[in-house]
Amino acid sequence: MIHITSVSNPRLAQAFIDYMATQGIHLTMRPTNEPPLVELWLEDASQRSQVERELRDFARDPLNKRYQAASWQTGKSVSPFNYRNNLNLSTLKNQSGPLTITITLLCILVWLWMAIAGVPDVMKWLAWPAHSDQYLALWRWLSPALLHFSLTHLLFNLALWWYLGSQVEQKIGTGKLFEITIVSAIFSSWAQSLFSGSNFGGLSGVVYALIGYVWLTSEMSPKLDTSVSRGLIAVSVIWLFVGYFNLFSFNIANAAHVSGLIIGLLMGLWDNLRKPKKQ
Repeated sequence: MIHITSVSNPRLAQAFIDYMATQGIHLTMRPTNEPPLVELWLEDASQRSQVERELRDFARDPLNKRYQAASWQTGKSVSPFNYRNNLNLSTLKNQSGPLTITITLLCILVWLWMAIAGVPDVMKWLAWPAHSDQYLALWRWLSPALLHFSLTHLLFNLALWWYLGSQVEQKIGTGKLFEITIVSAIFSSWAQSLFSGSNFGGLSGVVYALIGYVWLTSEMSPKLDTSVSRGLIAVSVIWLFVGYFNLFSFNIANAAHVSGLIIGLLMGLWDNLRKPKKQ
């Protein structure tokens, strides 16, 4: 058996296998330890040059109709390879970390508390310190990040938190995510309190810090394999302008967003500039 290539999309890999079967060439697909990545193996070494030639054509146009037609022609309605369903709790847990999951659950629990008890009652306990008597209630310096005032607000922030926070926790470490979360939650909440007192909440200051940190890390330390899509960066910047110019009359914590982004960029710059010195 000869290893031909590795493919990140099992369904496309199966289409190529089916197409090669119509050419009289038998390929085998094997799962790897890094799903959804799969390997293609060839039984007959004498056919290697033909397979590699066809593979180059396939790589240029994997969605060509001839590959789909081959799957129908082989009569295989079900692939022998067990495809993973990535949209399930088990996969989300494996691709996250304890801190990512803990913050997610805390935000959900606080939102449910607000839905049951009412926003004023919860804000009385978790809002940013409104006066000096509350300064020693240390949880108040962090708890505003857990407050969300609508289901949309909650789901949007948690989706970005999971996407960005899980990258940091899995590829850099839980300690680093904890550090970014604590620093950005305090710094962004303090900045927002200068403009709106204690009447604010949300994880978006931390999310913006993660956007800045993960993006800068992907540029300066590509080996860590962190990434932020350009579309997300564009939407994040547009949202800042929407907030500052009040285009849709939304109550947006602009100061928290900007300060979170700044602290994330500064922490990312500090961490990535120190690494060469350590090495």
